[in-house]
Amino acid sequence: ACDLTLDTNTTHKHVKLSEENRKMTRVDEDQRYPDHPDRFDVYPQVLSVESLTGRCYWETEWSGKDGVYISVSYKDIKRKGRSHDCEFGWNEKSWSLIYYFHRLTARHSDKSIVISDCSGSSDRVGVYVDVSAGILSFYSISDTYKLTHLHTFTHTFTQPLHAGFYVNCNSSVSLASALSLNPSHLRELDLSYNHAGKSDTLKHLDKF
Repeated sequence: ACDLTLDTNTTHKHVKLSEENRKMTRVDEDQRYPDHPDRFDVYPQVLSVESLTGRCYWETEWSGKDGVYISVSYKDIKRKGRSHDCEFGWNEKSWSLIYYFHRLTARHSDKSIVISDCSGSSDRVGVYVDVSAGILSFYSISDTYKLTHLHTFTHTFTQPLHAGFYVNCNSSVSLASALSLNPSHLRELDLSYNHAGKSDTLKHLDKF
């Protein structure tokens, strides 16, 4: 498991951070953050302070119905402007699980897969990254803490990775503390991704 915090220097001015920089909320009021070259100036996005190395797992919970992206991104993703080069999941430098209008979509660059109508699904997601094995997986977490696989990306990662988040209006995303994670999730992932991320279970997963 990894403990992540949100980087104030990357935070869009209409995103408010709270709970020791573990929660981001889309707001109408300008937060008056100072100018910074790392700050996203159009898309309501944030990157994590910590880079992702080795094998990492974390969990997020969202609220609101207007849409969020749970993402992983190279640190050098563009920050300024309205092009898709800056938006998580819409370029070669980032990968996203997108919740929008009660639909879950996995997206990377010009490829997307609609996962499901998620109007009744969980609002808690687990994210697993094995950097050296080139694996990025997303899981839905039920009220009884059951992990259900949603999607796996496979890619040869060539640059430092960070967690990233996008929040639409009236939405928020919170990062769970590593100490609060269910130990069974970590054990389950260790079994599924042993031997440097290799497992027969991956043969049956949707991925691109």
